[in-house]
Amino acid sequence: MNENIREPRQKRAIEKKEKIIDAGFELFISNGYYNTNTAEIAKKASVSTGIIYQYFKDKYDILIEGLNKYGNSIFFPLINEEIDFSKDNFENAVRSMISNYINAHKVSDTTHEEIMAMVHSDKNVAEYYYNRELKMTDYIYNALKNEFNDEFLYEKVHIMIGLVDNLCHEVIYHKHDHMNYDAMTDIVVKSIKDLFF
Repeated sequence: MNENIREPRQKRAIEKKEKIIDAGFELFISNGYYNTNTAEIAKKASVSTGIIYQYFKDKYDILIEGLNKYGNSIFFPLINEEIDFSKDNFENAVRSMISNYINAHKVSDTTHEEIMAMVHSDKNVAEYYYNRELKMTDYIYNALKNEFNDEFLYEKVHIMIGLVDNLCHEVIYHKHDHMNYDAMTDIVVKSIKDLFF
């Protein structure tokens, strides 16, 4: 690790570091991670590149900090979302979950594709992603455990998240012209309901 990297303690320095994270992540979302460099981040954050290197080794460090700050809203929108998963509202909850996923992916499709590629090649990004995936499984499991008395509820929740994620990728990225995505969504919703009822 670069010995010159420092953790800011004063309010102005903390705000400056946050500004760099915000600017970097905004550029990663709009331009893609690989199409963004530290000079562009510095310009957007209104700081010198030297300031960036006081707080970060490189743009990768900014990415990791940005994932920790904004990743839930982009990759796992339900972690911060209050959805009623009661039995009476279960289908509506699943449809809301699908809608939230699709909308989150639309906002950041370039970055999402690049980061998903990094999940397969970078252990830190992979660890971040898998930890958040389990956090969302925990979140939904806790929302459902009083409604469903099921020995394998946790596993079913994890399968549900996988089905929603795959549907979202199909709708946003694959865009097969011959596919009826409304019908596909209905099939996924029915499959998830069949898992639990």
